[in-house]
Amino acid sequence: MTRGSLVGRLIWLAAGWSLALLILTGVGLSVVFYKSAQTEFDQSLSEDIDTLFSGSSVTPQGQLYAPAITDARSERAYSGKYWELAEFGDDGRLHVAGPEGDQRSRSLFDQDIAYPPDLSRRVAAAHGRLVFYETTGPLQQRLRVAVRETRIKNYPKPVIFMVAQDHGHIDQDLRGFAVIAAAALFVLGAGLIAAVFVQVRVGLDPLFGMGREIAAVREGERSRLSENHPSELEPLAHELNALLDHNQEVVERQRTHVGNLAHALKTPISVMLAEARSTPGPLADVVERQAAAMQGQVEYHLRRARAAARSAATGERTSVAEVLDDLARMLERVFPDGEVDWDADDALFFLGERQDLQEMAGNLMENACKWRRRRVTVRAALIEPGRVRLTVEDDGPGLPAEARDVALKRGQRLDENTPGSGLGLSIVSELAMAYGGALTLGDSRLGGLRVDLDLPGAASRADSAPA
Repeated sequence: MTRGSLVGRLIWLAAGWSLALLILTGVGLSVVFYKSAQTEFDQSLSEDIDTLFSGSSVTPQGQLYAPAITDARSERAYSGKYWELAEFGDDGRLHVAGPEGDQRSRSLFDQDIAYPPDLSRRVAAAHGRLVFYETTGPLQQRLRVAVRETRIKNYPKPVIFMVAQDHGHIDQDLRGFAVIAAAALFVLGAGLIAAVFVQVRVGLDPLFGMGREIAAVREGERSRLSENHPSELEPLAHELNALLDHNQEVVERQRTHVGNLAHALKTPISVMLAEARSTPGPLADVVERQAAAMQGQVEYHLRRARAAARSAATGERTSVAEVLDDLARMLERVFPDGEVDWDADDALFFLGERQDLQEMAGNLMENACKWRRRRVTVRAALIEPGRVRLTVEDDGPGLPAEARDVALKRGQRLDENTPGSGLGLSIVSELAMAYGGALTLGDSRLGGLRVDLDLPGAASRADSAPA
């Protein structure tokens, strides 16, 4: 997992949980605010009903009388504040109790407070307790209505006390509260996400620093991790350093075994060759040829083993320009009839041992010098991060496409008149594969053969850093 994805996932996870929590908090606060406002609103309606009930009386003529609520809105037509005294008739419908005019507020003008069809059932089930419902007022206002059934002395029927008030201002207050709460929670959420981002970046920075140190070890800029890590990461750094030490120890042991094997095999083969050459005859010729073949095979496999052991190691960086300069100078002395034109950035490095790069580049450049007419060009460049390409071209006769696969096979020679064992390109290919690279053959712009050698590489940090 990359740094960006780890930090991104943690931040998105924290942001998701924070957002969900803030949404729940906002909804909860809005519900609590609404319930509180609704309770206060219902309490006001209940007090108005108590005021009506306490002031209501029956005249000597048996008429119900109710004093007006001391609220200017109940005197203004369709103001949103209404009250009414009613009773259920024999038809089950609600009627004004007594003569009209004295039993309802002037604000109703010529209207009645609307009621649901099941109000009589709900009132009967309440047994004198308040019943609340919502309806539409004369001007299509949203009304909250409080209803209570009670009896008044000397009045034959139960009286229904009804008080209604416009509910719109509570909705408006709720919307205002929701806007303020949303703004406050948004600021809080943004602050939480910013704090999480900073915490993640700061908290994980030592881990990212360790990752950079490991990359520096792999690129050959250092051999071990530093000891300057937080206490939580010290065991990990210690184990990684122990692994690096063990890996280096294994590589050195392999090198020693490879060297011992080389000495153990080379001496008997050299004795066989010397004896065969000193004793002419058909048997001696067979022994000499087979011993020479054995010697070539031993060299080939020992080189493969050494390359595999070295490629497993970390911390090796080789300047490509220095190696190409040394090889070009040497080949110009061996092949003085032409020129070797090479170009490589001084900041370009091969992530491997110098002798392996010398062997691979030397084989390719020597082969090009053998087949050239006058000119050989060598170019090295970083084709992508972590990948360097060495291109060797000559102006010789080239190589047909059908013969290129044969040229890469171990021990195959396309021209027996040219000196060599037939192992050069094969060894380069095997060494390249040991480092995770590749060797390809193609047509040169100069008219001859083009060889592309892809290897692990890097530019120096100072060179690759953005300006």
